[in-house]
Amino acid sequence: DWLYILGPGTTTRAITDELGLEKTLLGVDLMLNREIVQLDATEADILLWLNRYPARIIVTLIGGQGHIFGRGNHQISPLVIHKVGRQQITIVATKTKLKEMAGRPLLVDTWDAELNQQLNGYMPVITGYEDAVLYPVEG
Repeated sequence: DWLYILGPGTTTRAITDELGLEKTLLGVDLMLNREIVQLDATEADILLWLNRYPARIIVTLIGGQGHIFGRGNHQISPLVIHKVGRQQITIVATKTKLKEMAGRPLLVDTWDAELNQQLNGYMPVITGYEDAVLYPVEG
């Protein structure tokens, strides 16, 4: 009974492909109990679901730029992130995408300076099955 807030991108779409589920490429979609319950959700939609279920946010970085919040996923707003919490954020990326970063940190630009600061530091990035690395995040 966890709501999964799936950010845009081909990496997050690979998760739903593996589960045989539909996913928008550019939108934020919501999954509950292995079913997509809403495609292309708005911030208001997400907040309504958060009133009923605990949630995890799953995002990937924008290749080459490294943004995980604030570019292309505005629906995952500061309010949404505050309600979900830092500990419930999962970052997924291929090792190739991380290598393209050349050691530069992943970026957050949520328009909330305090939240950006709270997201600073190392966060795990899932890079494959039973494979993850700690990677720096900077707001």
